[in-house]
Amino acid sequence: MFLLRRGGRERTTPIGALHQAIMRWGEAERTSSRLAIQRWVDGVAYVDVQARTYAEYWTQQNSLTLTAEGPLWVVLGDSTAQGLGASSPLHGYVGQVLNALRRQGTPWRVLNLSRSGAQTRHVLEDQLPLLDGLTPALVTCGIGNNDILATPPKRFRDHLRQVIDRLPSSSVVMDLTVPDRFWRIGGAVSPYVSGINQLISNTATSRGLPVAEVSRYARPPWRGMLAPDAFHPNNLGYRRHADALLAALPAGVLNP
Repeated sequence: MFLLRRGGRERTTPIGALHQAIMRWGEAERTSSRLAIQRWVDGVAYVDVQARTYAEYWTQQNSLTLTAEGPLWVVLGDSTAQGLGASSPLHGYVGQVLNALRRQGTPWRVLNLSRSGAQTRHVLEDQLPLLDGLTPALVTCGIGNNDILATPPKRFRDHLRQVIDRLPSSSVVMDLTVPDRFWRIGGAVSPYVSGINQLISNTATSRGLPVAEVSRYARPPWRGMLAPDAFHPNNLGYRRHADALLAALPAGVLNP
C-alpha cells in the first residue's frame, strides 16, 4: 500500500516513509529487537517488489479483459485489490473471488483498476473516470486504508462520500479492517476506523449499495494471516476478504 506511481513518478506513502527511515538506520550491533526490525524490513522490501510485478500482471490482464467476452467486474482500490502480500496476484481477494464466480459456470472477466498506494482522492481522480464508456455487471470498491494516517479526517470523510456517491448502481462497497491492538497503534486508531466504517455503511445504504463487511470477517488473531511485512494479508488473510465480498454480492451475481 505504500508505493504510488503517477505521471511516471513514484511517491511514498506513510508506511513507505517509515520503511525508508529504518533502512537508513545503519548497521549498528544487532540486538534481538534489531533483528526483528530487520526481518520486517526484509518483508517490506519483498512486498515492494510485488508492487511492481503485480501491477504489471494486472496491466497485462486488463488488456486481455477488454477484448474478451463475458460479464465484466471492475475493481477499484489500493494494494489489497492488487493482492500484495499474497503468493501471486490471483491469491489476493480479487483472484479468489474471480475463481468463485467462474465456478458458477459464467465466464466472468475482471478489469482491475486499483493501484498500490491509492487513497480516496486517487479513486476520485484516476480510477472512477476510467469507468466512462464501460457497462460493468459488477463494480467493487475497497479504499481508505492509506488515508487513515495520511488524510485529514474531514477530507477523508468527504472523499469517501464522494466516492460512494459516484459509484454505479451495480457496486459493492468494502469497509476497512479495524486494526485492534495492531502494531501497538491499532488500539489508538481503532475507534477512528470504526467510525469510518459506520460512515461507509450509512452512505452506501442510503444509495442502496451493499457493503462487504471486511471488518467483521478479517479480525484478530492475526497470526498466520499476514504477509512478511506484517501489514498486508497473505493468502489466508485474503480468504477472509474474499468471504466478506462473496457474502455481500447480490444474488444475481452469484446465481446469474
